[in-house]
Amino acid sequence: MLNRKLKMGMVGGGPGSFIAAIHYKAAVLDGQIELVAGAFSRDPEKSKQTGKSYFLHPSRVYGSYREMIEKEKQLPEGERIDFAVITTPNNWHFPIARDFLQAGFHVVCDKPMTLNVKEARQLKKIVEQSGLLFALTHNYTGYPMVKLARDMARKGELGDIRKIIVQYPQGWLATPLERTGQTQASWRTDPKQSGAAGCMGDIGTHAENLSEYITGLKITEVCADLTTFVQGRPLDDDGNVLLRFNNGAKGILHCSQISVGEENNLAIRIYGTKKGLEWRQEHPNYLYVKEQNAPMQVWKRGNPYVSEYSPAAARATRLPGGHPEAFIEAFANIYKNFADSLIARLTGEKPDPLASDFPTADDGLRGMLFIETVVQSAKSDSKWTPMAE
Repeated sequence: MLNRKLKMGMVGGGPGSFIAAIHYKAAVLDGQIELVAGAFSRDPEKSKQTGKSYFLHPSRVYGSYREMIEKEKQLPEGERIDFAVITTPNNWHFPIARDFLQAGFHVVCDKPMTLNVKEARQLKKIVEQSGLLFALTHNYTGYPMVKLARDMARKGELGDIRKIIVQYPQGWLATPLERTGQTQASWRTDPKQSGAAGCMGDIGTHAENLSEYITGLKITEVCADLTTFVQGRPLDDDGNVLLRFNNGAKGILHCSQISVGEENNLAIRIYGTKKGLEWRQEHPNYLYVKEQNAPMQVWKRGNPYVSEYSPAAARATRLPGGHPEAFIEAFANIYKNFADSLIARLTGEKPDPLASDFPTADDGLRGMLFIETVVQSAKSDSKWTPMAE
C-alpha cells in the first residue's frame, strides 16, 4: 500500500480553460491524487496566476512543459510528480505526451489523443516501448450504467447485435462564437489547433468510442456527410455517418454543434436479436432494456441488482440509488482506475483486473483513424470508405 497520495502535474489549464478544471476535480475526488506542479500556460505570468489559484508552491509552477520535465526529474522519487495530465488544445497532445513518456513519467491525456493518425501511431508505439501507463479521458466510458450496458452486450444478453444508433448533438456553436474571442470556440474551430475535423473530432469521437466500448465491435467502413453551416468556419460543425461493423451490424452516428437548444445530448441505442438497450448521458443513472412483447425494464444506478450483475458498474458507483451521479464522477472513474493501476505498479502489488478499465492509446488511435476516415469519406465520391487498422 502506498503511504502517500499520487502526485500529479498538469500541462495546460490556464485562464479560460474548461476541461482542465474538470480534470482537476475528477482527479482529486477520491483522495488518491494531489496536484503538486503545473505548466498551465505558455505565458509564464498566466502560468503563475493559475498556480496561485491551486495554492501551489511557486517553485513548482513552470513557464513551459519542458522546464517542468527538467526540474521534476531532478526531484527525488516520492516528491516529484508521478504522472502528468495534458489539458491543452489538440495540437500539443503528441509532443507533450511523447516528451513526458520518454522522460519516464506516466501520462493522462485529454481526447482526441493527437492531431492526426501519424502522430497517434507514433504515440502508441512510444507508450508500448516505455512500458508506462497512458490513459485517455474518453470519460463517458466511466459512467456505471455504460459499464452495465457493456457487460450486458458482451455477455450476449442482447443476442447478436444488428443495429447501433449513436448521437451527440450540441447547439453552442450555432452562431460564429469563435469571432467573439471565446477561448473554447476559438481553438476548437481552428484546424491548426483542433485537427482535420471540428464537430466530428470534438464530440463525434466520443460517439464512436462509446459504440465500440459497449459492443466490443469495431467500425470497418463509413459513409460520411460533413457540413459547415456557419459561414466562414473552416471546420465541420455537423456530421452524419453510416457505419458498418465487423460482425455485419449496421449503424448511424450523428453529431452536431449547431443543433439549437441542445446541450450535451449524447445517447446510444443498441439492438440485438434478443433485446435492445438505450442510455442517455443527460439522464445517466438509468439504462433502458427493451424486449419484444414485454414491458421495458429500467435499470437504476446504485441498486444491488446492478452491482450483482456488473462488478465494473459497482466499482464505478459511489452513492446509493436515488442520489444522482454524473459527469464529474464518470470522469473521476477514469482517474480512479488509472490511480489504482499506478499504485499497484509503484508498490509491486497485483492490480485489480477491474482497474485496467480505462481508455488507452489503442482507443486513441481508433479515434484518430475514425476522424481521418470520416473526413476522407466526406470528400470522396465513393459510397463506402474502409477504416484502416
